[in-house]
Amino acid sequence: MVKITFPDGSVREYEQGVTGLQIAESISPALARNVVSCGVNGETVELNRPINEDANVELYKFEDEQGKHTFWHTSAHLLAEALQELYPGIQFGFGPAVESGFFYDVMPAEGQVISENDFAKIEAKMLELAKKNEPVVRKEVSKADALAEFKADGQEYKCEHIEQDLEDGTITTYTQGNFTDLCRGPHLMNTGLIKAVKITSVAGAFWRGDAKREQMTRIYGISFPKKKMLDEYLVILEEAKKRDHRKIGKEMELFMFSERVGKGLPIWLPKGAQLRLRLQELLRSLLKPYNYQEVICPGIGGKSLYVTSGHYAHYGKDAFQPIQTPEEDEEYMLKPMNCPHHCEIYARKPRSYKDLPLRIAEFGTVFRYEKSGELHGLTRVRTFTQDDAHIFVRSDQVKSEFENVIDVILKVFKIFGFENYEAQISLHDPKDTEKYIGSDEIWEESENAIREAC
Repeated sequence: MVKITFPDGSVREYEQGVTGLQIAESISPALARNVVSCGVNGETVELNRPINEDANVELYKFEDEQGKHTFWHTSAHLLAEALQELYPGIQFGFGPAVESGFFYDVMPAEGQVISENDFAKIEAKMLELAKKNEPVVRKEVSKADALAEFKADGQEYKCEHIEQDLEDGTITTYTQGNFTDLCRGPHLMNTGLIKAVKITSVAGAFWRGDAKREQMTRIYGISFPKKKMLDEYLVILEEAKKRDHRKIGKEMELFMFSERVGKGLPIWLPKGAQLRLRLQELLRSLLKPYNYQEVICPGIGGKSLYVTSGHYAHYGKDAFQPIQTPEEDEEYMLKPMNCPHHCEIYARKPRSYKDLPLRIAEFGTVFRYEKSGELHGLTRVRTFTQDDAHIFVRSDQVKSEFENVIDVILKVFKIFGFENYEAQISLHDPKDTEKYIGSDEIWEESENAIREAC
């Protein structure tokens, strides 16, 4: 027998090898009809996976985050299965579940193009396959067998993934109908639960996110266990489109983009510039009582500055590449963050403990190299301006300064009517000794002060 502990703390005993589905059936037939996956000691697994030892178990419905992830993960495989039937010779990359649905990166065969005109037939094929109620079968395989199987199918991207990323003892495949995919899971037990699907968009995406590699076709979709849920989602989607900031920005002539200027580089038009300046003046008025000192730093900096600060080692891949000066042996970078500039301001002269806290603020414009496929209106751009600040404090001032920061944030939230929000405290990883500076004692003291302030 094994002891199963539920989230409410209750414990039941079951025969060894019991599955999540059997546990759900023992509780209620209605629950068994609605559960899609289960959590076993914190890991989400299929409902037919045997449980052979005492475990903490949670049962997930579609409404749960873990349930949606399982549902949409299987839907990504269903999309790939449909594409395999519709487009002979198609190559498959990666196909994960995402926050709202799923996508699959594919490389159509020569002469094949997948566009919005194909969405209806892809959806129809997915529903046709789902109605077959195909079981999703998990299998552990060796690296050699996985390579042989995907080479036989001519799947070059899958073979590259196996050779470069996977090792023996870690490889699992999932098969439904005539489609097999490399995957860690979890999945639905069968495709029959998928009752409604919608292909939402198609875009380009570089293989492995590398701009030097070939561009694949990324197909996005979403699915539901009931058609009514899809209908409700589409209504919400239409309402959201009316409120899309890109649509509003164009109609109100607030900002624009120009291919000649460059992707992800917004231009503020006169009305937008006035709105932006008013926002800045509002923020200045909020910061003034807290004695912030505003500065202005250049939009570029020497590469050595970011190497010294550690930003280049950890975030260099997200920045624009260094600029080589034509006459001098120097390298400069478009400013990816304001932190090291403000540290230079602090370090320009000796400071007394009486000078602290020193609050430096800047409406600092920074530049980040976002991939083309990730650019989205003003929310994902290659240049933006932050209301940024760095506060230099004594250890006994951390809590009070952090409380002041929270006060400013709450005032902004109140002005703009933000009522539903959560605060998340991010802590350092003491095992990652290369990424963090400062002693463990300073980190513990600072983090405890932040916890208390929150």
